[in-house]
Amino acid sequence: MDNLQFWIWLIVIVVTFLARNKKKQQTGGPPTFGGEEVLDKPTQKPVSFEDLLREIQASKAPAPVLAPAKQTDYVDYDDDLEEEAVAERVDYSQRDRDRTFETYEKAKQAAFNRPSLEETMRVEDTVVKFGQFRSYQQENEVVPAAAFVKDLQDPEGFKKAFIMSEILNRKF
Repeated sequence: MDNLQFWIWLIVIVVTFLARNKKKQQTGGPPTFGGEEVLDKPTQKPVSFEDLLREIQASKAPAPVLAPAKQTDYVDYDDDLEEEAVAERVDYSQRDRDRTFETYEKAKQAAFNRPSLEETMRVEDTVVKFGQFRSYQQENEVVPAAAFVKDLQDPEGFKKAFIMSEILNRKF
């Protein structure tokens, strides 16, 4: 079956090749040899459209005269600035200021009179269970490449690696 398909494809390719060569010879195209065109005479590099356009424009217009660059005067606008006014709070009254200060003093006194964490905590109340966080630990995965890296770090391991590479990369 495979042999039959091979011969069918080979015949199709040969017929296609012959049809293309026959078509080129009828249209007067250059003769081909093995799919490559054989040219009778050497060709010169064709002139591009951009080169022709540049040549035409250069002959029509004279060289442009460049105008001198304009000198601009530097103006420093920072010199004319006045001092900025400081914004002050208009709706703030002395009574609000006194109430804010009193609240701060009360909180400071209450914090001073409250017992601290060291005073309230007892060591006997602390729950200590060994192994309670083991469920959060990650298991160490065995990576095969780690053994090879470890072997490469000592000279004996390097010898093993060299021999292994020679075995795996056979030339024959």
